[in-house]
Amino acid sequence: MKKALFTYLIARHRNGDEDGGIYIFGLYIFAAIAMISGIAIDVSHLNAERTRLQYTTDLAAHAALYNRDSKTSLESITAALAVVEKVMPANEYGTILTASDFHFGTYDHVTDSFVTDSTLTTAVLVNARREAAGGNPVSNFLLQFAGFSAFDVSAQAVFTTFRPACLREGFVSEGVVDIQSNNGFSSGFCIHSNTHVSLNQNNYFEEGTIVSMPDLDDLDLPNSGFENNEGLQVALRQGRQHIRVLSMLDEIAEGLFDFNSEHMPAYITDPIVNYHFDRTYDPADFVPGTINYLDCNHATLDGGIYTDLVIYSECDVKFGNGVILENVVIFSEDTSRKAFTASAGLQVGRDDDCAADGGGQLITYGGMNFPSSLQLYGGQLIALGDIEFAANADGIEGASMISAGEINGTSNMDMAFCGTGMENNFEAEYFRLAH
Repeated sequence: MKKALFTYLIARHRNGDEDGGIYIFGLYIFAAIAMISGIAIDVSHLNAERTRLQYTTDLAAHAALYNRDSKTSLESITAALAVVEKVMPANEYGTILTASDFHFGTYDHVTDSFVTDSTLTTAVLVNARREAAGGNPVSNFLLQFAGFSAFDVSAQAVFTTFRPACLREGFVSEGVVDIQSNNGFSSGFCIHSNTHVSLNQNNYFEEGTIVSMPDLDDLDLPNSGFENNEGLQVALRQGRQHIRVLSMLDEIAEGLFDFNSEHMPAYITDPIVNYHFDRTYDPADFVPGTINYLDCNHATLDGGIYTDLVIYSECDVKFGNGVILENVVIFSEDTSRKAFTASAGLQVGRDDDCAADGGGQLITYGGMNFPSSLQLYGGQLIALGDIEFAANADGIEGASMISAGEINGTSNMDMAFCGTGMENNFEAEYFRLAH
């Protein structure tokens, strides 16, 4: 049949009929198109599988580092491999990762170098592959007829931990951050709400200040608000924060009774918990370096300097005039709006020009209410309720407020970014793809 068709086409050509030539040319064009299409299909398939492998490697690295925050390296790798199995099951893609492909250590962004140290929890490097040696290369469709039956592909991912500056020093809340008038915020200080920020007038935002929320259209200002809030427009950023530390309060509470816990401050030297049953206390009632439990319906700390203490309270705590907390953590189980309240002049942290050590942390399942002159020097406040403070607050040397509710401040406050002296803050690790 083929010979007869060829003879016919030759005969037509000899008789001056060009239709056969056009037919043969068309066959060549068809073959060329089919070949190019086949190669395109193979290349597209290769790129798709390479992307799938990179995506899975990224997931594995993130899962390993996320779990390493609270688990052993082996447990973390096992958890990561379980994620890989769901995305690229071995019965379909073969083994793309084994435990030996995970490396914990440190990553240098400047030199793009990784140093392995299995004891560390700050970075992880993961190498994945599909290759002929492992029996799972990426197969081809057309290129196999040209001798390329399959291709080896590989992927690498590096994830590192970081701690957002906003959550170290600044006002951060799930609800509204509402600030009134005549307040100053120096470079580096951050105001963030996952709802929106509300400001009155005559506030000053130095260059380098951040004011952020998910939608800048929700910023609440009076008429001519930008004109009367110097620097605000430049400070605005759009975005949402995942405030992980708010989900850690149970873990922190438990850790304050575990002498070996990462949450226990270094200045606590005695692992024995001391129980107290009074209603009113002064600094002499607590021995520095100890853990103290207040079994109470209501507790008051009278004026004075409290130093090197962990105080865990079943109830709300009121601070008397002139209370100064230096190297002190106080945790209240109380869930009321005023789990912590104070007379004028509560000072959280040592006034030491941002020096290391000397800070203080107040943490509660409820809210906080401070009528006036709250002073924060390396001070951190964490509340599941609202944090409310009135006039003349001072956080010029390190201030952090984190709330699952709202943060409400009035007037005449000065807040700045210290950068140091916040070493004992309770913080959660965040994770980012570095390479």
